[in-house]
Amino acid sequence: MILAKIDKSPQTLRDMVQNRMREAILDGRFAPGTRLVERPLCEQLGVSRTVVRETIRYLEAEGLVEIIPNRGPIVATLNWSQAKQIYDIRLQLEGAAAAACAQTQGADFAPNLTAALTSLQEKIHDTQWADFLHATTHFYALIFQEAGHDIAWDIVQRLNGRISRLRTLTVADRTRERSGISHMIAIHDAILSCDAVRARLAVEDHITDAAQVAGRFLSDAAADTPND
Repeated sequence: MILAKIDKSPQTLRDMVQNRMREAILDGRFAPGTRLVERPLCEQLGVSRTVVRETIRYLEAEGLVEIIPNRGPIVATLNWSQAKQIYDIRLQLEGAAAAACAQTQGADFAPNLTAALTSLQEKIHDTQWADFLHATTHFYALIFQEAGHDIAWDIVQRLNGRISRLRTLTVADRTRERSGISHMIAIHDAILSCDAVRARLAVEDHITDAAQVAGRFLSDAAADTPND
């Protein structure tokens, strides 16, 4: 696995390294369980060990890296039990935010949410996941902000690394009865129609569907993992 060197201004070096390593994990270039060895990472990225160590600690806080005693940092694994908890949290927080947003939205909210949805639709076929994941996060950020659910959004943000990882598993799955984008359109339309019940149901449909797909992926991955 080779990562391209960082060649931009050192003022944003740490953020750039974090983004590059995060993307490598999310798109599967660093598979779950892969050891993250400092020296080759420093050489590949062209940065110091201090920057790599800070990045690893940051990604550990996001749940994308875990530190194993006597082994060091590895790309975190994600099992169905953990994923189910994340979907359960999303179900409650996103459903409540969508319902509140449908009832409290201001006059300038509709064009902002529509622009966010359009951006999401434009990026769904990108070969790189980063822009699509950022667009998805922005779409939800607008909803939570308009609903006034700042603390709930803070909780979601702490899970964002693992949420993004699950999205990369589910968004392109061809076995889904409805695409992820069609769910997002339904959420958008329900909120802008000022229908709180419909908005909450649209979120519940979306998350339930995604959870079913993730469950299949993670169950298959567990079945393919050899026993020690």
